[in-house]
Amino acid sequence: MDLEVIGRTTKLSFPEIGLNNISAKVDTGAYTSSIHCGSIEKINEKQVRCIFLDAENKSFSGMEYTFDIIKEVSVKSSNGIKERRIVIQTKVVVNEKEFDIYLTLTDRKDMKFPVLLGRKFLKNRFLVDVSISI
Repeated sequence: MDLEVIGRTTKLSFPEIGLNNISAKVDTGAYTSSIHCGSIEKINEKQVRCIFLDAENKSFSGMEYTFDIIKEVSVKSSNGIKERRIVIQTKVVVNEKEFDIYLTLTDRKDMKFPVLLGRKFLKNRFLVDVSISI
């Protein structure tokens, strides 16, 4: 199987939400992928409204987006605390190729990277070379 090589960090874009050249951490220890949201509001059981990133990120637009809720999951963060998160589906562009991605919505303002790519997304798509960092 020919897998594309990706580094421990990468740049990616989310065309459906107008986010381009966003820094992401590649984390093979994390199962799910996640994105920083400054605001997450459940509209009803089937939809969520969110504002991606925050004013400290140069790509922040302040625009609200509405997504269908794929599901809700319990995620244990790196600090060991369990958190209930909403999962959405959107498109992501990595190395000029577009993929569907499932993202958990969470507050990552204290993290260095606003996006984390987990192994569920990476599996059968990428080989991670930790000596590469973008």
